[in-house]
Amino acid sequence: MMRCKTQAKCAFTLIELLVVIAIIAILASLLVPAIGSAMVSARQVACASNMRQIGIALIAFCNDHNGNFPRSTHGLGQHQRTNAWVFTLAPYLGQVDQIRISPSDPQGGERLANDGTSYILNEFLVVPLVGFGGVTENYTNRDLLPRPSQTYTAFIASDRMPPHVTSDHTHSRSWPSGWNVLLGDIQPDRHRRGSPAPDHTDGIANYLFADGHVEGIRGAELLRIWTENPDFARPPR
Repeated sequence: MMRCKTQAKCAFTLIELLVVIAIIAILASLLVPAIGSAMVSARQVACASNMRQIGIALIAFCNDHNGNFPRSTHGLGQHQRTNAWVFTLAPYLGQVDQIRISPSDPQGGERLANDGTSYILNEFLVVPLVGFGGVTENYTNRDLLPRPSQTYTAFIASDRMPPHVTSDHTHSRSWPSGWNVLLGDIQPDRHRRGSPAPDHTDGIANYLFADGHVEGIRGAELLRIWTENPDFARPPR
């Protein structure tokens, strides 16, 4: 209670000030996590919007090119901006420099400057497998995918991926070798609060599918999916 010796001099006691400070500290401790979670959610929504626009652009591109997906920089002799799939889609995307970077990507500025992208295409869809007898496996035509709604098309690039134009596709055929191999390509906890868990399962990431829809999948759930089927990025038959 405020103590007043005279009408001219009124002041809070020390105990009252400490109580007020304690109340403010409690309110702050409740608000800060909520604000942090809201910011993470907002960035995930913005990231999902980017991927949906990429999905729409991919479908439009495939419709205009007999079902074929755009090429990645894999196997090209000149690693230039014009060779990356995301710039091939520029006529379908509009603001490509805004859409190609996730708002949660810590290397976003570097990727932007080096013609890179936060979103990388599934190797199976952009890199045919070639053996001694020629092409032995080819999923590069969207029209020939049996289950587009179950076919992973784009992932969020791992922090381990160099922020360079050539880092525009996964190495999905190698993922059965180990979870750590997968983590070299994609970031299953891109949207999270605080430091990452050692296995990067404490968070969530967005995934684009060949029918254009985007799903947010928690890192722990993706680990379960990978454990049950390490070759889950392969288009289902």
